[in-house]
This record gives sequence, structure tokens and C-alpha cells, in this order.
Amino acid sequence: MEHRRLGRLGRENSVLIFGGAALSQVSEEEADRAISLALEAGVDHFDTAADYGDSELHYGRWMPEIRDNIFLSTKTGERDGDDARRQIEASLERLRVDNADLIQLHAVCDLEDLDRATRTGGVLEAAIEARDEGLVGAVGITGHGHEAPATHLEALRRYPFETVLTPWNFILSTDDDYSRHFKALVEEIKHQDAGLMTIKTISRRNWPEGNPLEGQRRATWYEPFEEQEYLDAAVSFVLAHEEITGIAMVGDVGLIGPMIEAERRRSPVEEATEVLAKAPHYSSPFISIPF
Repeated sequence: MEHRRLGRLGRENSVLIFGGAALSQVSEEEADRAISLALEAGVDHFDTAADYGDSELHYGRWMPEIRDNIFLSTKTGERDGDDARRQIEASLERLRVDNADLIQLHAVCDLEDLDRATRTGGVLEAAIEARDEGLVGAVGITGHGHEAPATHLEALRRYPFETVLTPWNFILSTDDDYSRHFKALVEEIKHQDAGLMTIKTISRRNWPEGNPLEGQRRATWYEPFEEQEYLDAAVSFVLAHEEITGIAMVGDVGLIGPMIEAERRRSPVEEATEVLAKAPHYSSPFISIPF
């Protein structure tokens, strides 16, 4: 599996990132099978979050065996500094580690939320303090929605985050406003030598009828591509952008194997674009966000 440099952190990580959301509500057997599959494929970046159900607990069982060989990141969704500090400490306890390589401010999706996160006494101060104390190695920021790239660009103007995790896929690239903000974010990331990771690689659309719980086949809140042809093209399109150091895999254990296969079967971006341009029922997942 290809590895890319995670910005100024200097770490060479796998381009596929194991997304802990996939383990939110699965059995130990299912979680262990998925983690083992990823490790065998060469995945060495494992990401999770405090609010991903049992994900941190599932990771924790594996840490004595794999911690020295992986990059471990988690997230806090708190906005108050004291609450964030308690959540970071609880995450480390569940993960059964003394420290994580990266703590990320979770789901900062608009400027109002960014204000809450970066205010005096907010989560950013707590994350920096945790880094200075050695509990985490670096501080990043994540988010979703159509405002995410512009919000994350402003975030980098306020603080030099080591990493950014923001949405990007073919259908989002066809939105002129979104694409413009994403490209501006990329330029600032290059300027600061931050690490850029992306999400929603294989998102196809919102679940039909706008209800993600009605007729939902997968654990994801959006409907993902499931056909290998489209998975291959979606992964190929995003990873053709060399500034992207890694893509978070899908939040459903049943699609981890096909995504690993898609990374192996990558095609030129022109071919991937042609396939995706013809994909039926393909639209932004952010038309309706069920949160």
C-alpha cells in the first residue's frame, strides 16, 4: 500500500486510514476481523473519536500488539476546555495507551462552531495543553458539510493545526464554490506544510427519501458506493491529488475489504473521472445531514 508524508509531522502513513466509526456498533469478532484485514493490507494509520461508540474499546484490545507500529489518532467533540480535557484522558484510558499521536477537534463545520472551539477556555487550549504535556503528539481539526473547507481555512489562519480532515470527492469537485474553497484550503495547507486528509471518498448521496434509517443497508449515515467499479474510481480520483496524504475508509466494516481492493486497483484520474461522471444517483451527502 502506498504511504505518504503527513505534512510537517514527517510520518509516512498509509493512504488508507482505518476509520473507527466502522466499529461503533459491531461485535468484538467483527471488529477484530476488520482490524486484522486492514493490518494485513498495510494500513498503519488508525483513527477514531470519543463518540464513535465502542471503537476506542475495540482499538484498545489491539494496542499492546500494534501500538509501536501504527499512527493513532482520536478526536474530541467537546467545545469547553475542561470537558475536552476529561474526554481526552478518558479516550486514552479506553485506548489503553499513554498517549496518542494526534488529537483532533471533531466536527468543526462552520465559523460559529470554530469560534466556540478557539475561544479562551475552549477545546483548542485544552488540546494544546495535552500536546505540551505529552498526552498527544499533535493537534488537528476535522469537519463535514459544504462549509467545511472555508471553515478549515479560517482555522489555519487562527492556529497552525498540524492536520486537517475535510470532505473531498468527485461530486463535490463539480461544485464550483466548494471546489474553490477546497483549492484555497489546499494552498494554505501547502504553505504551512500541514497534513491533509479527506473523508466521504465513496459517498454516493443521502439515503433515499431523506431518511437514513429507512431502508438503510449500511452503517453509514449516507449511502455509499458499493459496486467495485465505482469504489475503484472514487478512490482513484481522490488519491490522484498528491496533496492528500490519506483518506478515511468507510464507516461500515463490510466495505473495508472492497476499499482496500480499490486502493490496489487504482486507475488514471481521467478514467476514474469518466466512470464517476456517469454514476447514477450521485450527489452531495450534505444536502441533508441527519445530526
